[in-house]
Amino acid sequence: MMASEMASSTLPWLTLSIFVPIFFGLLVLLIGRDDNPGPARVLSLVGSIAGLLVTIPLYTGFNPDTADMQFVEKTPWIEAFNLNYHLGIDGISVWFVLLTAFITIIVVLAGWEIIKSRVAQYMAAFLILSGLMIGVFCALDGMLFYVFFEATLIPMYIIIGAWGGPNRVYAAFKFFLYTLMGSLLTLIAFIYLWHASGGSFDIATWHKLPLSYTEQVFIFVALLAAFAVKVPMWPVHTWLPDAHVEAPTGGSIVLAAIMLKLGAYGFLRFSLPIAPDASHSLAGLMIALSLIAVIYIGLVAIVQDDMKKLVAYSSVAHMGFVTLGFFLFNVTGLEGAIIQMISHGFVSGAMFMCIGVMYDRLHTRRIDAYGGVVHRMPRFVTFFVLFSMANAGLPGTSGFIGEFTVILGAVQYDFWIGLLAASALIWGAGYSLWMVKRVAFGPVANEQVDGMSDLCSREFLILGLLAILTLFMGIYPKPFTDLMHPSVQALLQHVSISKL
Repeated sequence: MMASEMASSTLPWLTLSIFVPIFFGLLVLLIGRDDNPGPARVLSLVGSIAGLLVTIPLYTGFNPDTADMQFVEKTPWIEAFNLNYHLGIDGISVWFVLLTAFITIIVVLAGWEIIKSRVAQYMAAFLILSGLMIGVFCALDGMLFYVFFEATLIPMYIIIGAWGGPNRVYAAFKFFLYTLMGSLLTLIAFIYLWHASGGSFDIATWHKLPLSYTEQVFIFVALLAAFAVKVPMWPVHTWLPDAHVEAPTGGSIVLAAIMLKLGAYGFLRFSLPIAPDASHSLAGLMIALSLIAVIYIGLVAIVQDDMKKLVAYSSVAHMGFVTLGFFLFNVTGLEGAIIQMISHGFVSGAMFMCIGVMYDRLHTRRIDAYGGVVHRMPRFVTFFVLFSMANAGLPGTSGFIGEFTVILGAVQYDFWIGLLAASALIWGAGYSLWMVKRVAFGPVANEQVDGMSDLCSREFLILGLLAILTLFMGIYPKPFTDLMHPSVQALLQHVSISKL
């Protein structure tokens, strides 16, 4: 065990990060009562804060000078198949553990007053989902990863299906079937890797397998089936707008801020290091699909008349930057992609929260139902404009850092690819500012808008926290890049070495 691991393993911090929110979620289910939802709400908030607190030592005790896995835990699980409860984090995954725990608090606060039926079940679903998603980012055993990866579908399916909009059942089934079907091919790939490695599900062992080019291509395609759907990449993105439109506000926040990152994280942990030669040879295809998402889906977003659907399509475009950065095979592009993943967690979560605030007052997401909101909700519009600008990649916000860094990496790879990627800044400004103009400015559109009230203290707190993080990351991204840099370099060095 590395010295960094030994120094940071006095307590099972990763196990606590996974199971503290799950424990509180089960506790909320036990004590929750529909006729008195107050205790369930309070306990859910306590549980989400406790879940964040147990992740703080992962940051404070993290050694930023090594690419080794830290806080490693390993216990036999199913010995007959050499399955282990094996956890660890590096400079890439640590940020997503922290992001997941933080967003869980945001979601609990977002549903504090809005959710009035089956409150305990709603809060418990998010707490359990939080633990499962953290498990995905921590798993160092392939089958453990798969169990956590698939288990996240269950709470989100329930959240969309039980608390969603009029077409919630259709959206929930579409979300579940798309993601499940892709994952079945991934399971086959994992079983093959287990066989090829002599009966090991250890991910680090899989990274070292001397696979032939043909084997790598088949494994890459099998993994792509799951991870591309989850990101989602074009053309398997069509489940996302439906899921966002029908999901409650909290569901949209988690879906955009965290769940899309599970697929992108899969590329970093599995596709690139296990099949490096296939990754290089298929990079042109992945770059092309990413550019289609960045440009075409950006244009699709401009013509939407539903605010949630617009932001959902913009998420597909922004995640296109992520997959583009992965397959440029340079430090600038890869670090930019990871920064974009983190930034998108803040900005997209904030955008869906803003839409939720307006929906709670007017009960419609249609853009043409609004107009002149700034005259009745000046504090809200201040945040709404800030996050829309961040969504468009305004310098000084986190949205700019991620996209601009990926564009720089793309220019290093090929000037024309960089130019095409940079055009996304135009489309992003187009759909974001066009929406803001129609919703927030001009004369007050109707009596319903005239009766809207500004942010309450709870809503102000949520948007204020997200604004601080968006601006901090945009102005000073160094703490984020310092932690991930050794791990990014190690990954690129590994991917650059041919296994053939």
